Amino acid sequence: MENHTLVHEFPEFESKISEMKQRDSVFRSLYVNYEEVNALIQHYEENEENHTTDEHLNELRKKRVFLKDQLSQYLTNK
Repeated sequence: MENHTLVHEFPEFESKISEMKQRDSVFRSLYVNYEEVNALIQHYEENEENHTTDEHLNELRKKRVFLKDQLSQYLTNK
């Protein structure tokens, strides 16, 4: 199972992620949303008894990519 936490995805921004979670409410909201979606995806992928449809899982993955892109823009532009 791949690790998709934000710090794992952007290790070069680890300290900036921590700082922005504290001082930027928009970034914090995006971060929390990203981590929640990521945890849900991991839950579905790791536990066969917790079924969901392929369509739902794909929608969650698309949402994770969308949030990751938004967070990446924040990290590189601020």
